[in-house]
Order: sequence, then structure tokens, then C-alpha cells
Amino acid sequence: MAGMNVAERSGRDRRHRTLACLGALLLSLSTITHAETLARRIDRHLAEPRFAAASWGISVVSLDDGRTVYAHDDGRLLLPASTAKLFTAAFALDRLGADYRTHTDVVAAGERRRGRLRGPLVLRGRGDPTLAGNAWADTLAVALREQGIHRIDGGIVGDDTVFRGPSIGNGWEAGDLQAYYGAQAGGLDIDENTMTATVSAKGIEVTPEDAAMTVAMQPAKGFELYRAPGTATLHVLGGMAEDGTPSRSRLSIPDPALTAARRLQSALERQGLRVDGEARSVQWPVPAPGGQAIASFSSPPLADMLRAGLKRSQNLYLQSVFLLAGLESPGAEGSPAGENAATALAAWLASRGIGPSSTTLDEGTGLSRHDLTTAASLTRLLALMDASPLAATWRGLLPVAGVDGTLAGRMRGTAAEGHVVAKTGSMSFVNALAGYVTTRSGQRLAFAILLNNYRPPAKSAEPLPSASADVDAIAVMLAEATERL
Repeated sequence: MAGMNVAERSGRDRRHRTLACLGALLLSLSTITHAETLARRIDRHLAEPRFAAASWGISVVSLDDGRTVYAHDDGRLLLPASTAKLFTAAFALDRLGADYRTHTDVVAAGERRRGRLRGPLVLRGRGDPTLAGNAWADTLAVALREQGIHRIDGGIVGDDTVFRGPSIGNGWEAGDLQAYYGAQAGGLDIDENTMTATVSAKGIEVTPEDAAMTVAMQPAKGFELYRAPGTATLHVLGGMAEDGTPSRSRLSIPDPALTAARRLQSALERQGLRVDGEARSVQWPVPAPGGQAIASFSSPPLADMLRAGLKRSQNLYLQSVFLLAGLESPGAEGSPAGENAATALAAWLASRGIGPSSTTLDEGTGLSRHDLTTAASLTRLLALMDASPLAATWRGLLPVAGVDGTLAGRMRGTAAEGHVVAKTGSMSFVNALAGYVTTRSGQRLAFAILLNNYRPPAKSAEPLPSASADVDAIAVMLAEATERL
């Protein structure tokens, strides 16, 4: 070394620089080649003949630098199904806060004299979707007994008017309203506004027993349950299967406020209070009786409601949160909460670069066929939430592949298990997945995959994957990436 002349040192330095540049070039080419390989894999998947009439919208963004690392029609408006819940949840978290709570009140709508209420007792809901079982009713009943009330003259009134509008989401289809996933979200909810109907050799059993429902049975071939929209009669057509197996169906109940009022009346009677008159309910636009709130039951924090709603993709929870955000919006008093929520959400999204031309939502669940968004809008929202102070809370709300929620049974045994955290979405001819993935190289990505207008071929030489598996396959490809994209 010491004896090396200037020319030799210069040549050595040139060789080192050349090798360094070549190494950097090879690394760059490796990354580019890998990215192209991933893109080709995804493109080959999308190009399968069975998807010829389908519409895909895909956006994949690096959370490290904001680059789009893969896109396919990411600006096309498509139905999001339940991935729309991401917009509702992010909006509500920002506007209301993770610790926000609502409440259910008991209102004395009459004069109280010597422990006797000369008038009705009003159970006034304020959009708590978590009321279930008897505990809440027992808590309120004990509170009234401890106040010295022992008799109620005017019965119990379930007040479902707080949201000042229809309890059905804008654009929900009539065919969905009987199903458990189409249960209305009102001011006063109970047991997720659902019931179970079981037909067996003993007849038909409806649980809970206080569900506001009349059952009409009639002979027919096969078995079918039908409740016309807006009615409280469940028609049972036919009966058990030929092998005698009981038939069981989970359905929405037509009047949750009445069911909740009956539940409270039973709790009051267990506490020794006398209640004269039958329970009844009032819905918007009929005004509810006024009076003084004398007891209250608080909901869980908003973060808990969102976690339960997003993990399970529970429509009632997210529609309730949507309506609560509308109820709490500035200038909302006297206006329908649903309209307020849609307007406020649109403004909130626009202020974050997601305008009405790329996302339009009329309700909070994605059940509506009026809802439209782009894959790019979803990844923008996901990137914004990842960079927000609520990032840790936000990620904890979403299902984890192969672990819990609607992803518990999906992508198990793949690179995505435990590394994809995402919201699912599915309805007729729609399947979607949007969230986060950590690749094998440790890179953090936000992604949105929307598949619309897909009907699997009726005939195939070999079994085809489900639509959800087709969507999952792309998430698995992202998780498998061993180089930075």
C-alpha cells in the first residue's frame, strides 16, 4: 500500500467506484424486476378469462414514502360493500373521539307524587347499538326503585325518534330488511335488533320472547320465512326438513323500541314496581312525550363500538355510529341525522383530498347500492389514518388475517396470516378488501382491492375459488414480497 504510486491508487479507486455503482445498479434492477414480477403476477390473475366481464379496482401504496407501487383502474368508481365502513369509522373517530359515549334515558312524562308516576315512563334511546339482554334494563329498574318510585300509571313508551328520520339506511334494498344484516338502526335498539325463529316438531319458537312479532303459519312445500316490509307479521310457509331437522333463521325485528320497552317493563316488575298499561312505542315523525330524565344508562366508548362493528362487519353498529356523528354535527338540531351525517362526511373527506367525484356515501355501512368509491380513495384514507395520532387505535379496530373477525378463517397458512390487517366487504356481485399489509421484506403498504360485477362461471372443468379467495390471493401476493417495492 505504502509503495503504491498515484496511478495505481487512481486505478484502484476507479475499480471500487465501478463495483459500487454496479452493485447499486444490480440492487435497483433486482427491486425493479421484483416489482415487475409482482405486477405481472397480479395482472395475470386479473386477466383470467372468468373475470372478462368483471371490474377490478386496485391501489397499493407504500406507507414509507407515499408512492403508488401498483394500480389497476384505481380511479374507477365501484361499489365498496362493507369497506365503506372505513370511511364511517375514520370520520366518527375524528369528529367524536375514541372515548365518546351515548346514553339511554328514562324520562318521567307525568307528575310524580308519593312514589307514583301519574303518566307514562318513556325509555328514550339515543342510538346505543349495544343494548342487549337484561342487564341494562335491570340497572335502570334498580335506579328507579332507589328513587322511591313504586307505581307507573301510563305504561312504558319506547322512544325511537331521536334521529328524526327513517331508520332504514338510504339505498338499502327491501329484500335486505328482513335479514339480520339489514336490521334497522334506530334511536332505541335491542339485541342488535334481531331475533331467531326456530321451526321444529313442537311448532315455532321465537327468541327473544318479547320480540314485537306476530307469527302466522300456513302449509306449503319446502320452508320459507317472510315478513313484508313495514309489518310485524312473520309468515312461516311450510315447516321442518323431511329428515325432521329443525329449521332456524336469524331475522330482523320490526319494532325494536317496543321490544326494549317490554324488556324494561319486565325488569321493573322484577324489582316490585307496578306498571299499569301495555308497553308501546313511538317512531319518527310522531313526537315523543316530553318530561324529565330521571335515570340513564351509558354506552361503551366509541372505540369499543367501532371495534365490535368492524371486526364483525356489523351493519347496525356502523349505521348507528354514522347517525350519531350526524346528530352531533354543528347545526344538526331539528334536521334528519342521516342527511346531516352524509353532508358532514362528504365535507370531511373533501378536506382530506377525497372529493365527491371519487367517493359518495349515503349511509354508513356499504349495504346501499348508492355508495361508490375508488380504490385510490380507500388507500388515501388508510394512509391518512396511519399517519394520524389515532393510528394505533385505528389499526386495532380491524380484522387480522387468520386471527379474528371476518378474516379469522381467511389466508391461514399463508404469508398474509397475522400480517394483513384489513376490512372485508361482500354483497351480491361485489367483493372487496382494504387495509394494511407488512411484506416479508418488512415494507408497510396500504392496499384496496375492489371486485365488482363478478359472477363465477356456471360450468367449469375444475372447482373455482370463491370471490373472496380471488381477492385474498392478491393480498397474499403483497405479503409474499421479499424485496422493497
